[in-house]
Amino acid sequence: MRAFELKRAGWAQQAIAEALGVSKGAVSQWLTTAKSGGLEALYARPRPGSPAKLTAVQRDLIPEYLSHGAAAYGFRGNVWTCARVAKVIESEFGVVYHTAHVSRVLKELDWTPQRPIERATQRDEARIEQWRTDVWPALEKQARRERRTPVFIDESGFYLLPALVRTYAPCGETPVLRVFETYDHLSVMSGLTPAGQLFSLIRSESLTGTESVCFLQHVQRQLGTKLLVIWDGSPIHRSAKVKAFLSEGAARSIHLEPLPPYAPDLNPDEGVWQLLKTVEMRNLGCADFDHLHRELYLAIRRLRRKPHLLQTCFAGAGLEL
Repeated sequence: MRAFELKRAGWAQQAIAEALGVSKGAVSQWLTTAKSGGLEALYARPRPGSPAKLTAVQRDLIPEYLSHGAAAYGFRGNVWTCARVAKVIESEFGVVYHTAHVSRVLKELDWTPQRPIERATQRDEARIEQWRTDVWPALEKQARRERRTPVFIDESGFYLLPALVRTYAPCGETPVLRVFETYDHLSVMSGLTPAGQLFSLIRSESLTGTESVCFLQHVQRQLGTKLLVIWDGSPIHRSAKVKAFLSEGAARSIHLEPLPPYAPDLNPDEGVWQLLKTVEMRNLGCADFDHLHRELYLAIRRLRRKPHLLQTCFAGAGLEL
């Protein structure tokens, strides 16, 4: 349109091309089009393409059908792939789509490929939600009233085998991370407070009730207050040594509260393991256990300097502070 205006103003085609940063041939084509078809011939006319096979109503029904799960359509494993979704669309609407187009349809519906979260079938979802919405706020009030510090405690293992995450590399040249293949590991117990304070205990052997007692004593010494300890029903938490420790007077300063069974997602301490394994120590292959112990110690030190980040573990567990 600007080229046409400049031509009418008396500009030469070469000058118009230089002014607009285009070729002289492009200017010639535009002016020829305008001369033969008028100014309206220069307006863009996008091609609409072939009509959609699915109506808007049918497309909006796809998430509802998929919400019933892949097993409802006879597939093995509750996994949705483009090929499976294409078969659902064909069976429900009689429309055949290529898998590449199915991915575009799912993207338009805000469906993205994701890694599923494992959940035990023994979980009592109602009880877990009730703990999150009713029990936890009540425990917070109890802790304030009794001047106790809430501490979530959990255990995990750290292996010489690294937690692999993605990394950039030249196309066709998959990077190789050389590691010593063994499943021997360090046993770690950690405690997390709502203020973002992190405590840890590292052992080269399996944890027992003795380590549970040692860790409780360590946390109490560090905080200098009465504790409200929240942990799962692990045998090392219910051991005779823990019961003896409480009966000998520790129960006055340490109150234990169990989490519902099969509910690791309620414990913010699970977020600590994710931060350590997939962020602070990602793609880290250690030569031996001394190396692993040193790197784990440094990773925990780095996390302790980020209390604001540790507090997000509570939001990840769905617990309000």
